[in-house]
Amino acid sequence: MNNLTIRNGRVIDPANNVDAVRDVYARDGKIAAEPAPNATVVDATGLVVTPGLIDLHVHLREPGRTDKETIETGTMCAAQGGFTSVVAMPNTSPPADNAGTIALIKQRAAAVGHVNVFPTGAITKNIEGAELAPIGSLKRAGVVAITDDGHCCQNNELMRRAAEYAKMFELPLLDHCQDYNLVSDGVMHEGYWSHLLGLKGWPSAGEEVIVARNIVLAEMADWHVHCQHLSAAGSVRLVREAKRRGVKISAEACPHHFTLTDETCKDYDANFKMNPPLRTQRDIEAITEGLADGTIEIIASDHAPHCAFEKEVEFDKAPFGILGLETELALSLALVRKKLLTLPQLIACLTTGPARLLRLPKGTLSAGADADITLMDPGREWVYDVNQTASKSRNTPFHNWKLKGKAVMTVVAGRIAWKDK
Repeated sequence: MNNLTIRNGRVIDPANNVDAVRDVYARDGKIAAEPAPNATVVDATGLVVTPGLIDLHVHLREPGRTDKETIETGTMCAAQGGFTSVVAMPNTSPPADNAGTIALIKQRAAAVGHVNVFPTGAITKNIEGAELAPIGSLKRAGVVAITDDGHCCQNNELMRRAAEYAKMFELPLLDHCQDYNLVSDGVMHEGYWSHLLGLKGWPSAGEEVIVARNIVLAEMADWHVHCQHLSAAGSVRLVREAKRRGVKISAEACPHHFTLTDETCKDYDANFKMNPPLRTQRDIEAITEGLADGTIEIIASDHAPHCAFEKEVEFDKAPFGILGLETELALSLALVRKKLLTLPQLIACLTTGPARLLRLPKGTLSAGADADITLMDPGREWVYDVNQTASKSRNTPFHNWKLKGKAVMTVVAGRIAWKDK
């Protein structure tokens, strides 16, 4: 059942520097050098065939907030977006700060997940930033990284120790960069539009200060610290300069941060409220430059579902976050059409980038690798109707957007997890 022959597609495999029309074979759930007998044949003429896409930053909400999302619905969103693997953030209820919660997530993913789910563990107990979580136990339970995403540990000494423990257990340290004193109760980017709308500002410095902190700690501990969802030009500059010095620092960008500006908040629509917030055109240009020159090596969705009633309130009272898995690929392909990235560069940001950071045996079409494969049509025009989403939530700023580029088949371990109608 896990044998496939995918013919005549443009195969882009950045891990092996492949960009050519050729066939791809899956045999017994693994990539094979030769076709299996009686394999299902898929004609990929006119399509792009890549290693299965990996989303480094996804909120599946389970356990605890299954009214917003579940592992089952979230992984179906991922499959429909072309993603064969997702990395689940730990800010669930209760938080994933112990081995028992990690075991529950893995059991649920094995039972109902449509794609691979890799859990992360919390840096601090209850994600409160006061006391380190049992990082060794989390490692043994199977986490691929530690992060307090959704919150940012303000205690620099605690984060230093977290980096040292992360190094000891060979776990990347992922950080949501937000200085609470600078940000305070800001709800959108601090600038022209926040002043015009009378909304409290979230300054770029509130991100940049923590990025700088993380660079210092990464250098001090000689270990890998990853800055999540960069949004500010200054943050990109800091990471670029540090990487040139050989510091073990990395970063990711989200499609909404290189697609939308803070001007889109002008109608007080809380579907445009996210953390970090949408910023300026200058920041968008800095992020795309960072992706082009390798400063930012990963694109991730920060898929953050919320119930409709939570977003249907005043802008400053609504929660931060938007859906992202189903629109991520199309919004990212726009960078290729604008000639800001090549298609192989983009695919690398969605495959080898996250796989390398987390040391996952994914993101490649090498013989013997898991047969996780994405088929996409970069020229496919479609309209995103959030009412047709697989998610339990509807909080997106991209409803009714005309998009170009779409996944048409998602294959996990040689099994077709989803296929476009």
